[in-house]
Amino acid sequence: MSIFVKRKIRERLVLQQSAERQFKRQFFGLLLVIVTWSLAMGWLLALATNAQSATPSAEIGTVDVVPAQYQLGQELYLENCSTCHIGLPPAVFPTQTWKNLLQDSQHYGAQLKPLVDPPRILVWKYLSTFSRVKRDDEEIPYRLNDSRYFKALHPGVKLPRPVQLGSCVSCHQDASDYNFRSLTAEWNNSN
Repeated sequence: MSIFVKRKIRERLVLQQSAERQFKRQFFGLLLVIVTWSLAMGWLLALATNAQSATPSAEIGTVDVVPAQYQLGQELYLENCSTCHIGLPPAVFPTQTWKNLLQDSQHYGAQLKPLVDPPRILVWKYLSTFSRVKRDDEEIPYRLNDSRYFKALHPGVKLPRPVQLGSCVSCHQDASDYNFRSLTAEWNNSN
């Protein structure tokens, strides 16, 4: 083999090795960028999660934290229902109670103008998502004092008969603002 051919082979080999080193540097650089970005995103998500979980429950107000997709339904529910009485958390009654109440224009002796779509659908999605399941052996309750869940939430509380929606304020001072977490001093001290 001539010196010229050997030199060309050596130059190709050097170029090939140089290209391989450059490829490895680019690959590891890209890998470093991906790892750094992933760590930064993980750190930001951890901060966001900790900020949400650090919110004291007293600031939440309602019984359940309502995700954004149900908030309009909650607002419409309160706008339509809490003008005459205190809005109740959906979990107080089973889903079937809420379904019947939404469909019936006779509401506890008062004639109501029924909700029409789309507000009715939004209210229904909110109520059905946050209400509870009726047990097979349970009758559909229409009064608070007949609600198994309401009784379970108020153990040892001497409730008036019948329970009136206005009487909620005697223990839940902010119930008219749909806040059932804040209690009067008497009940805060007993816990």
